[in-house]
Amino acid sequence: MWKVVKQTTGLRKSRWFPTTVGPTPLRFLSSSVTETDRDDKPPTSLANRWKDTAEAVIIGGGCIGVSLAYHLAKAGMRDVVLLEKSELTAGSTWHAAGLTTYYHPGINLKKIHYYSIKLFEMLEEETGQAVGFHKPGSVRIASTPARVDELKYQMTRSHWHETPQYLIGPEKVQELFPLLNMDKVLSGLYNPGDGHIDPYSLTMALAAGARKYGAELYYPAPVIGLKPVHDGKWDVETPHGTIRADRIINTAGFWAREVGKLIGLEHPLIPVHHQYVITGTIPEVKELKKELAVIRDLEGSYYLRQERDGILFGPYEKQEKMKLQESWVTDGVPPGFGKELFESDLDRIMENVEMAMEMIPVLKKADIVNIVSGPITYTPDILPMVGPFQGVRNYWTAIGFGYGIIHSGGVGKFLSDWIINGEPSFDLIEVDPNRYGKWTTKEYTAVKARESYGFNNIVGYPDEERFAGRPTERVSGVYDILKSKCSMGFHAGWEVPHWFYKDGDELGYRPSFYRTNWFEPVGRECKQVMEKVGLIDLTPFGKFVLKGKDSVKMLDHLIANTIPKVGCTNISHILTPRGQVYAEVTVTHMSPGEFLLITGSGSELHDLRWIEEEAVKGGYDVEIKNITDETGVLGVAGPLARKVLQKLTAEDFSDSSFKFLQQRVCSLSGVPVTAIRISYTGELGWELYHKSEDTATLYAAIMEAGQEEGIDNFGSYAMNSLRMEKAFRAWGSEMNCDTNPFEAGLGYFIKLNKPADFIGKQALLDIKEKGLQRQLVYLTMKTDNVDPKGNETIWCNGKVVGNTTSGAYSYITQQSVAFGYVPVELSKVGQKVEIELLGKNYTAVVTQEPLIQTEPTRTRMQRTGAASKTE
Repeated sequence: MWKVVKQTTGLRKSRWFPTTVGPTPLRFLSSSVTETDRDDKPPTSLANRWKDTAEAVIIGGGCIGVSLAYHLAKAGMRDVVLLEKSELTAGSTWHAAGLTTYYHPGINLKKIHYYSIKLFEMLEEETGQAVGFHKPGSVRIASTPARVDELKYQMTRSHWHETPQYLIGPEKVQELFPLLNMDKVLSGLYNPGDGHIDPYSLTMALAAGARKYGAELYYPAPVIGLKPVHDGKWDVETPHGTIRADRIINTAGFWAREVGKLIGLEHPLIPVHHQYVITGTIPEVKELKKELAVIRDLEGSYYLRQERDGILFGPYEKQEKMKLQESWVTDGVPPGFGKELFESDLDRIMENVEMAMEMIPVLKKADIVNIVSGPITYTPDILPMVGPFQGVRNYWTAIGFGYGIIHSGGVGKFLSDWIINGEPSFDLIEVDPNRYGKWTTKEYTAVKARESYGFNNIVGYPDEERFAGRPTERVSGVYDILKSKCSMGFHAGWEVPHWFYKDGDELGYRPSFYRTNWFEPVGRECKQVMEKVGLIDLTPFGKFVLKGKDSVKMLDHLIANTIPKVGCTNISHILTPRGQVYAEVTVTHMSPGEFLLITGSGSELHDLRWIEEEAVKGGYDVEIKNITDETGVLGVAGPLARKVLQKLTAEDFSDSSFKFLQQRVCSLSGVPVTAIRISYTGELGWELYHKSEDTATLYAAIMEAGQEEGIDNFGSYAMNSLRMEKAFRAWGSEMNCDTNPFEAGLGYFIKLNKPADFIGKQALLDIKEKGLQRQLVYLTMKTDNVDPKGNETIWCNGKVVGNTTSGAYSYITQQSVAFGYVPVELSKVGQKVEIELLGKNYTAVVTQEPLIQTEPTRTRMQRTGAASKTE
């Protein structure tokens, strides 16, 4: 068992690090500066340098805020001011373990990690400030077959990125970390270039760079008031005076809630107690010729790295054992808390300690010289909140970082580019602060943060679901009716049926990298929609009403399509100035000058923020109302959909009267609805918009009316398969801020010849003139027991040539289907490529889209054929 030589207890304060062992301060291996070299003393001439105005005021002087100041100033912003309430790095930065890794299980955040590491590599040369950056590499250890599959899954999602990453065998794992017990090691995921950095020195280097390029860093300068000005600017109040700021950016770490409260916001953040342990000298470590790679034992749920001649070990204990600092949410952060720590609790992490000692036997004889227990701020889903905030002009956030050190460089660059250029440089919607809403309560935040912390190293399956804190207040009127009949998913706070049960099905959530218990039931639902009629709950759609004197003028500037006629609907795209696809919306012209805009559940406030901002920038006289929560939506689709709905209304639903992409206000069984003839399944169908309190009544009426036609429920998994067969694109997959509409195959919806100078029009003209470098293609393939999901690597002749964006199994044509981006020269129909799935490459063929024609197209072709026969 470990012997504790010195244990940190109670709240303690330190200028640099929390514990002294012997006569000298404990220093990290990654630190390459001495105590006397550290330049973190408060400025003595703050009054002489004080600015009354600024283009940007950054609130918080941890590594995130200082990085943003550095990047804004370096990019040429003249008046950048950072305000820190005590001293730089106070909060979570100073006590962080400093791990750096190229790896991220997602897609877009890999870019953030990559940029951060490349910045860290050159920062010392640029600023003259040592950063103590060590790059021994890191290995994620797989010790079960499921973990091996997980590593293979992650490999196919990384080959098309710049990130260096390799799947290695036990021999290479042992070479990189010779002190491992190899009995359970099956394989490893190796990222050369990973390592660790001294967080304090990193922040000081960024601060030196920020000052070099003209930024002002004021501390101690606590923010005591934030007052919006009528022109969108802010008065930032401090004890030293007030600064009039064009924009404010909250980077205040675990004080971010307090900053948000100054303007009436309740950010969903909560501090967690994270502990790590540092050992004294271990002879076997001291004898090593080179530094050990950083180890992440996924089953043991801990990270471990060399610390001088000892080991630094950091666990993520299970959710029932981890500790939250909930009092800081209810009562606020203690005013003087800065470079303090929590009382440590070794018992809480003993299960992880024992697993670590089994994996690294030399730990059994090691002495503990320090236990660090400090606050790290979590959001409900562990991802940070980065970007502009909906509903509050010129208020930005970069908060909730569970891994702030590795995010610091990339997030600073990402936000700087967005602030200066007016649009994000790439898609990063997973960290959009507007993914949360009023449904994100304190209770929800706490229970989800506990789950997220405990699940830090859980197996990362595709289609993952997590169940803590559910349901929220966001349930549709049929939730209670459906919850026992289906497997529910979670989308932006909503409960959404994924697939429905029948007798003989294996029930519940069964995650897998292969086809699992929902595979056959989803096929059954697809057949239901294709042959009969199905009913789906679409309530989570984001729904906005736009109206007013300038509504037509504004919308014509906002979207790249034309304005639909009154009573009609179209698919439109909101583009960025660079011509990238910021959003896809369906636009329905309800009455003259009044529009209903529909977007996906995951982009509700993301899209609303952009629309509201454009209204303000253009000075348009419009009213924009978010009706998402008050409006329910049911979708009816299938060849018998018209027959079922016609039983419930006097409105003529015939094809000649109620055409595709038309809208009617009518009554169905006494329930007022706005019916739009459109369906993401591509089959005959209607979306029925109504008051949320009427959803259960409308659902019951439709189900009763459809008994003779064999109506049944279907879920979002079936809808995805059906939309893939019709080659329908999805925002967030085939199109986003990384793609332009031409390469995504959306040219039909882009009206370059319309008179209005819509956002992105000039950029699209330039893109069209230059020609495309890549193209979205439609791919079909035969596999074993696995299907593409999206973000897999596409190969051709042994080289990486692109990536998939979406994938599914086509139950109608009995093959797998995917969308993917490839170079234009590989985009011709018939071209063969390979898609990597779980370590195996499968032949895929570029196929003429779609596999199955949409119902409107089939109907039109039948009419044309019938007409030609009569001629």
